[in-house]
Amino acid sequence: MKPYSFSEILDKWNAELIQELYEGINEDKVLHALIKDSLSVEDLIALLSPKAVPFLEKMAQKANRITRWHFGRTISLYTPIYLSNLCASDCLYCFFASHSGIREKRVTLTEEQIRAECAELSKKGIQTVLLLTGDAPKIVPVDYISQSVVIAKEYFKSVNVEVYSMDEKQYKQLVDAGTEGVTLYMETYDKNIYDKVHLSGKKKDYLYRLNALERAGRAGIRKLTCGVLLGLSNWRFDIVWLALHAKYLENTCWKSVISLSFPRLKHTPSRFQIPYLVCLEELVQIITAMRLFLPHSPFNLSTRESAEVRDHLIPLGITSMSAGSSTRPGGYKVFHKTTDTQRPVLEQFEIDDHRTIEEFVEAIKNKGYDPVWIDFDPGFIESY
Repeated sequence: MKPYSFSEILDKWNAELIQELYEGINEDKVLHALIKDSLSVEDLIALLSPKAVPFLEKMAQKANRITRWHFGRTISLYTPIYLSNLCASDCLYCFFASHSGIREKRVTLTEEQIRAECAELSKKGIQTVLLLTGDAPKIVPVDYISQSVVIAKEYFKSVNVEVYSMDEKQYKQLVDAGTEGVTLYMETYDKNIYDKVHLSGKKKDYLYRLNALERAGRAGIRKLTCGVLLGLSNWRFDIVWLALHAKYLENTCWKSVISLSFPRLKHTPSRFQIPYLVCLEELVQIITAMRLFLPHSPFNLSTRESAEVRDHLIPLGITSMSAGSSTRPGGYKVFHKTTDTQRPVLEQFEIDDHRTIEEFVEAIKNKGYDPVWIDFDPGFIESY
């Protein structure tokens, strides 16, 4: 029998079926899900339902126990390095979008500038970085990204990328350059909404993006990170589909670690109003329910969230966080300081946690957790 593709799984778990399951949730089903060690999709839906809100404290306590059991009291640290803010896709919610109308400076870092950024971060103790670009494969080709990985590997033990969707052969090129992980958000699994917010460019191809992480896994990428942009669509559907995607990747890309991120849309261009704002209580429900459903998966939280929120969420299932972040190319050294007469370099989104790396490390320790600069030993991977 031919195995399911993920698009077939999405067809099976359509919005109508999920809505029907939500409508059938009662308090007993929530309590039953809370006492189980291994959750079904139906159990996850129970924990994501409005009926579970009165039990958030119990969910948080269990999420804390599970996270400490599998990950200890550690938080892995990484820092993003934006290589380019040029973009050929028009995504309504993104400041990088090709037709955003924003006049701030667009740049692609040169090799010398990449080295300057890497050198600046390496002085601060960072050992894991995430290289990012806009969705512009012709302007910022795979060869450029691969060379950037090679450069970054001279400064850091672990180099990951968050770039546009690629073919398997292109992902293999990144692997050969030394890439450890690929982050790629589906943004939303709701195809109708996906089509409405992605107006043009390669990113508009829903199925090509949907299957990108699977191609990366087949190419040999060690860590695959998936997620949705919370706020684009009804999260009670999108999170179920995200969970299904993570389970699918666990089975099909079994040599890879499957990680999840929970970016919450907060600051967007003026032409886009967030249609499904996600409040903090809902974010807590999402993270704790997903921790109970995916006990072994690393969970990431970026500086999109404020210092207060990030500190609050550390015990609830988060295992990895960005630190000292800038979301513009050259934000650490090359374009760190600009005069009033210069056009500022365009950033992808406004961050809400402005603490330095040193301040954030101290905050982690004050919560009783240990900051971890790298989550694996490269020598072990190479000798395996």
